[in-house]
This record gives sequence, structure tokens and C-alpha cells, in this order.
Amino acid sequence: MDDAIALGTQRVIDGRPRVFYYGYWIRAYEAPADTLRAKKELIDALTRRLFNHVEHGINVPGSRLREARRSFELEADPDRRRVKGGMLAGALFNRAADIFRKVVEMQALGVEIEPDNALMDECGKHLEEALALSRLVLHRSGEEGLDELWGEPFKAFSFPIAEFYKSRYVKIAHTMAAIDRIAEVLLETFRGLPTFAAIEPLLGAFAHAAKTHAETLRTDDDIFDVWTSLVVSGEALSRFSPKLAPGASPAPPIAQGLSLIRDAKEIIMYIARARVPMPKTTGELLERCRTYRDARSASKAPDRSIPEPTKIFEADAPRAPA
Repeated sequence: MDDAIALGTQRVIDGRPRVFYYGYWIRAYEAPADTLRAKKELIDALTRRLFNHVEHGINVPGSRLREARRSFELEADPDRRRVKGGMLAGALFNRAADIFRKVVEMQALGVEIEPDNALMDECGKHLEEALALSRLVLHRSGEEGLDELWGEPFKAFSFPIAEFYKSRYVKIAHTMAAIDRIAEVLLETFRGLPTFAAIEPLLGAFAHAAKTHAETLRTDDDIFDVWTSLVVSGEALSRFSPKLAPGASPAPPIAQGLSLIRDAKEIIMYIARARVPMPKTTGELLERCRTYRDARSASKAPDRSIPEPTKIFEADAPRAPA
């Protein structure tokens, strides 16, 4: 049925507007008017979100752009240059936000601001340069960068807000697919092991909560319940304990399995909060699952197949009316 639905189709499902992208009915929100003030507020929010998910220190220079650039350009050591490049990117974002703020203030005073205004051009160049430097910056986990997050403020600056919202829905669909993929592979990894039989409902609840969080704006009235459900279901998954004989200690395969579960929980949380996939980190986790499955099945032909996500955790997900 999903294959016949056009991307971007909108429907009211369970009393809430939703939009369809790549197999998922995602919460839809009305885009604000496409004004400079709305763009400024959107870019501010996207920049704060970016700083919240990348490694510490990116925002240390504040708006001291000249000093950050000079420090970066004089640095020769590759490792130190990487960190300083991230700090320069942060300073560029802050300078762009400062310029946009002043442009909005000028517009409020009645000054007409054309798209080719010199300040607007400078703002765009700062955002573009920051995007080019983003390859130097890692997620707070230290695993990989978040290229898509770095591109969002520049996209919000360059395109109409309605178009930006459409790109947001596409990212959320990809995020949901990444969460489903990790959960599906994890279940497949432990399928048939009585010791881990109780993991399925815990993982299902957490995956569902993670996808709900990924689609929900922080300004939504539901965010209090949505965030609470994500945290509580994640804590329940982290507390999972396998069934062991009285007094027995977990054998190495069981301990390795628990490590997989807890690492998967952290990665799903990273993805849900950032609202973008993390392909490198996810790929490494799935490879560990393959290795674990192969070790379990050493006496049989290795099973190296990893199933595609089938969205098995969507019993509570919204369904389009027939």
C-alpha cells in the first residue's frame, strides 16, 4: 500500500496532521511565514541544536571570528588543526547569526532588505564556509560527523522555509529507517536465544519512543510525554538482565550480547535526538552484530545476511485510513 502513496501526501491520522515520506507517516507542522525574522529564529534554533550534538568546544570562540581564523590558519599540527577548524566553523555560525539579527532589526525599522543585500551575501558566505569546515567536527560520541546538521542552517538561509520543512521530513524518514534497521538487526541477532527472549518488548518500546521523538518538535505540547517515554523506555532497556541459573555469572557470549544491547541503545538515542542517521556508527554496530551471530553459529554455515528493516515496531504507529 505504501508503494502507491506519493511522497508528500498529507492526511489527518488519529486527529493529527501527518505527511508521508519513504514508508512513514510523519507528524506535520505548519511552516511559519517566509520572513527574515522567521528565518533568523529558525537559523538560531538550528545552530543551537547543532552545538548541542557536536563535540565540546566548538562554541568556545563565540563570535570572535578573526581570532579563530588566525589560530586555525597558523596551526600546523593536523590533530590540533582539526579542532581549531571546528572552532572556526562555530565562530562563523555565530557571526552569521549576528549579521542576521542586525538585518532583522533594520527591517523592523522600515529599512528594505533585498536578497542581494551585502550583509545577506556576507551571512550566506559565512554559513557556506562553516559547512565546508564541518567535515572536521565529530558528534559528541567521537564516532563520526553530522554533515546533515551542519547543512541545515545554510539550507534554511538559502531556501524558502516551506522547502526547508520538506527536507526536514525526508531526514526524519531516513532517521526512522535507521532506528528500525538497528532494532531489527538486534532482534535477529538474539532470536532463538532463551536468555535474551525478554528483550523484544523492551526494544520495541524504545524504538517506537525514539521514532516518536525524532518526529516531534520541542514546541509541541506532547514533548513532555514524548521525551519522558524515550528516557524511561531507554532506561528499561539498559536495565535488561538475561535469565541465568541462580548464582551463575554471565558467560562471555552473554556479556558481549549485553554490550551490544547497551551500545545499540546509545546509538539509537544519538540518532533520535539529532534527527539524522549516523551511517558510520550504525554500520560498525551492525558489523559487531554479524560477528556475534557468526560466533554463535560457528558450528553451522555463517549467516552473514542482515535483513532490511520491516518496521516491526509499529503496532502503535499511526495508520492511514483506507
